[in-house]
Amino acid sequence: MEVIHLKYPHQLKSPQAAYSLAVGFFDGVHLGHKAVIERAIKIARELNVKSAVMTFDPHPSVVLGARNEKVFYITPLQQKIDTLQALGVDTVFVVNFTSDFAKLLPEDFVQYFIRDLNVKHVTAGFDFSFGSFGKGDMRLMEELSHGDFGVTVVDKQTDSEDKISSTRIRNLLRAGNMEDVRTLLGRAFEVPGIVVHGDKRGRTMGFPTANVQSMEGCFIPATGVYAVKILVQNEWYNGVCNVGYKPTFKNPEDKQLSIEVHIFNFDKNIYGEEVVVGWYKRIRSEQKFDGIDALIAQIEKDKLEAIDYLKALS
Repeated sequence: MEVIHLKYPHQLKSPQAAYSLAVGFFDGVHLGHKAVIERAIKIARELNVKSAVMTFDPHPSVVLGARNEKVFYITPLQQKIDTLQALGVDTVFVVNFTSDFAKLLPEDFVQYFIRDLNVKHVTAGFDFSFGSFGKGDMRLMEELSHGDFGVTVVDKQTDSEDKISSTRIRNLLRAGNMEDVRTLLGRAFEVPGIVVHGDKRGRTMGFPTANVQSMEGCFIPATGVYAVKILVQNEWYNGVCNVGYKPTFKNPEDKQLSIEVHIFNFDKNIYGEEVVVGWYKRIRSEQKFDGIDALIAQIEKDKLEAIDYLKALS
């Protein structure tokens, strides 16, 4: 898969390929997004052109100043690209979202980022907007095409409860509801990171853990204990994970969040390794125990519950 980074005004002139393009931010690449992307792939086959996805980086709110808090992504950019590759996309255009780009008139967006890229068909969700202040919608996209490229609008994707959306998934992550998150994503929620040195207390308790420092900008689920899988050196292992502030040992004023994974049937030194944690079920909330013996007894129960749950999935 080819990844092309663009910045307005981009210098990509007269692309050799023609494209069927899915366009959107696509944070999470959830089932709603997949409906858009798979439609674009299908049209690419019908038109005998390449399939492409256009996404934006960073999140528009970072540039437009709509929010003060730090933006956390369901899928950081590289993870999003990896997910799109797994879907079979030929080309990904990553458009640098800048102040100048945000000021583009809808007509200019269509000229520079549709026509100039030799796009033969555009597919987007019903609520996709483009151009300055989001003035452009898919109805305007069709008007601006003048019949030179096709336009497909994918309707709202819902389940039995509501619209499938990134906002809904974030709320579920905040609640630790990983099973519903997995349903809406069509896969387990994953957090990439690197194994770093921790306080090594788990090893003395009989439950050695990999202390995972998450990639910058990742959305971390609610604190608690989870049944997880962890990708280490291209192999998935089952485990149980505590994400939180270790209140049994830590000063309550210490707000350093930790992600610690006890990997089942594993005995390797993996410090410095890049890993991916896949989150499957929240077993319980984080709690403070009266002593180490009570904590060890609870961890053993957590481990057994995680083993049983993950075994049932396979």
